Amino acid sequence: MSSYPLILTLDPHGVPHRWVTWQHACFYYAKDQVAWAIGEHSFTIHGGLNRITGLRSEIHANSIIAIKGKALAGNQYHRIPPLDNRELFHRDRHICGYCGDNLPGARLTRDHILPVSQGGKDVWMNVVTACRPCNQRKSGRTPEQAHMQLLYAPYVPNKAEYLILSNRQILADQMDFLARHVPSQSRIRL
Repeated sequence: MSSYPLILTLDPHGVPHRWVTWQHACFYYAKDQVAWAIGEHSFTIHGGLNRITGLRSEIHANSIIAIKGKALAGNQYHRIPPLDNRELFHRDRHICGYCGDNLPGARLTRDHILPVSQGGKDVWMNVVTACRPCNQRKSGRTPEQAHMQLLYAPYVPNKAEYLILSNRQILADQMDFLARHVPSQSRIRL
């Protein structure tokens, strides 16, 4: 059963919230915490046999579910997602911000535009994906100090973008739903 994809959860108003496993989704269904469900994909999870009826239990789970309870506060949706190399490399489409090479994640690094040694912070707006040779060439300098041109500008992904960046196996209906929450200027749309 581990081959089930992650389930996209929403707040009751349809705002994207997070990914959960099929087991967690079953918990929401079993506790009657699913307000509504959408999506073209649904899954049937079979449980054990009922001792009284002899029938096997089943839970039908959709690929996108809204969870009962409080709606996400406006600032929750706009909260800055955690910075992680995997999501950074996805945000930048695995393209080095200096030479433009498209490389696998194992050959990429996180480069601080304003180096930490010069007071730069480890935040989305100060980091880009860089290949190892470019990061070593730039060293502890700014792009200007290293005479290197930055090919694209960093940006902070919104919640929907982050959910797209953080899941490798998004179903088509989940992607369609999340894409409606992605700004038109996002690199994810390219």
